[in-house]
Amino acid sequence: MFLEWLWPTLTAVGFALIGFFGHALFVRVRDTAANRAAGDVLREAQRDADVLRKEAELAVRHERILSREKIEHEMKSRQQVLSVAADRLSRQDERLEREEKRIEQRAQALDTRAAQLEDDRALLQAERDKLERLLENEQQQLESLAHLTVEQARHELLARLDDELAVESASRLRKAQDDARATAEAQARSILTTAIQRQATDQVVDVTTTPVHLQDESMKGRIIGREGRNIRALEMATGVTVIIDDSPELVVLSSFDPIRREIAKVVLERLMADGRINPARIEEMTDKVTSDLDTLILQAGEEAVEALRLAPVPLELLRLLGRLKFRTSFSQNVLRHSMEAARLAALMAPEIGLDPDMAKRAGLFHDIGKALDHEVEGRHAEIGADVLRKAGESELIVEAVCAHHDGLEPGSAYAALVATADAITAARPGARAETTGLYLQRLENLEAIAKSEPGVVRSLAMQAGRELRIFVEPTEIDDATAIQLARRISQKIEQTLAYPGQIKVTVIRETRYVEYAR
Repeated sequence: MFLEWLWPTLTAVGFALIGFFGHALFVRVRDTAANRAAGDVLREAQRDADVLRKEAELAVRHERILSREKIEHEMKSRQQVLSVAADRLSRQDERLEREEKRIEQRAQALDTRAAQLEDDRALLQAERDKLERLLENEQQQLESLAHLTVEQARHELLARLDDELAVESASRLRKAQDDARATAEAQARSILTTAIQRQATDQVVDVTTTPVHLQDESMKGRIIGREGRNIRALEMATGVTVIIDDSPELVVLSSFDPIRREIAKVVLERLMADGRINPARIEEMTDKVTSDLDTLILQAGEEAVEALRLAPVPLELLRLLGRLKFRTSFSQNVLRHSMEAARLAALMAPEIGLDPDMAKRAGLFHDIGKALDHEVEGRHAEIGADVLRKAGESELIVEAVCAHHDGLEPGSAYAALVATADAITAARPGARAETTGLYLQRLENLEAIAKSEPGVVRSLAMQAGRELRIFVEPTEIDDATAIQLARRISQKIEQTLAYPGQIKVTVIRETRYVEYAR
């Protein structure tokens, strides 16, 4: 039993020992192999480390070589740049040295030249002094021979030059006037003639009378009334004289007041249209027309603007235009005169390249200041220009109105055109009339202007003051001076006198030689 148990035990112990020693042998073999492998790895790592170290040393050595080569190359480049700069500086130094030498040479030459100039200046001054002494001696000799001083000789020479220049200027003035007349006079005459022919307005002097046309001849009896009561009532209510004569279908109203004549005319026309003519109706109609006078004035202005086909006109200007209907100047109705001037300006404007509408507007407004000249101080041209400027009219129209007489020099073609149209309407025969006193005064003023000039013997105003003839002393006034005298007198007339149209100035120089045979 024990043997049975012992044998398996021994077997187990044997196997255990075998396993133990086998495991120990395995462990030893494994450790040996591991040690061997670790040694191999270590040796391999050592070899790799040596290789890497050698490669790093080689790389560092190569970098050092490259850096050294780069530094050497840069050093060589810098040395080359420095050598080039040094060469340039050396050349500049050489050039500066040459310039310094050249400047020194020029300075020496200038010093020499300055010394020479000083010598020449001294010599020249000596020669000048000598020449001045010679001139003084010669001048004294000339004065002693001519018996004239220098100032007297200069004065005589200047006087001779003035005479020569006067003759030359007179000849040039004569030639310029002839050339201007040859071209401008023919063209101006053509333009004015055409405008006047196209504007053939009848000039009726209605200073004191106004005609009223009747519907038929029987209306005269109704106006007279029974025993003349209607005509007496009309004359008393309106303040005018009613003239009924043999003229067919016509009654004449006479009065020095144009507003009264207009009121009487409107009253008579309304009475004839109404058909009821009696003293009570006449007084009633007169009161109504008098109260409606502003409307009549505005209507007159509107009719003038409409007749001329102008652009719209402000209301205040229409009223002023209407008031011109009752204003006369030298027996000429101002509104008719203004309308005629507007038409003439419009006809002449295209001939000289101007706008006919603007010329017509300026012509209509040129005397608008006369509607206020009894209320505002100043010339009617300036008053009208101020009114138009406030009303917003164009500056060209304002200037034309202000300069259409003698206020300003015409600054534009429109001003000259309006002045021309105004002169045409005023100078037309029968258009205006003036009192005998004013007429004689104007003639005396013309003659006085001519007599104020030296050398004038006699002056005559002829052709109603349209021509001034001047007789001069031939020994004092020569031909050249006569031309200048005519020009000077015409300028004085333009500056001092107010007149319609133009005045012809003629200077007459006559030399007579008389001998007697005995």
